[in-house]
Amino acid sequence: MNGIILFGHGARNAEYVEPFRRIQAAVARLLPTTPVELGFLELTEPALEASIASLAMKGVKKIRIVPIFFAPGRHVLKDLPLLLGNAMDRHAGIEFEIAECVGMVDEVIEAMARHAVRGA
Repeated sequence: MNGIILFGHGARNAEYVEPFRRIQAAVARLLPTTPVELGFLELTEPALEASIASLAMKGVKKIRIVPIFFAPGRHVLKDLPLLLGNAMDRHAGIEFEIAECVGMVDEVIEAMARHAVRGA
């Protein structure tokens, strides 16, 4: 079974999580039999490792991690691989895949452009 983690930075503001929950619900509608978790680097729960452990307990054998970032900066290029290296040691039977940052996907860029010009 496959699983998905929507990975974000995290923030002190509790409202930060709301867009992630909306994306999680949209993904669940598209893939109703695939478990979808949220996972954060810092300041927000659940931490990425907790989300990985949750999916592992559900029997997931492949986890696609989707960085909800505009571009691949330090957190995606350095912090995420380090966290995944640690997770691979703890969850040897799970295969991990890191998706492209959402902000780098053509359809997302087009949606942001349409939003920017709305009402202009």
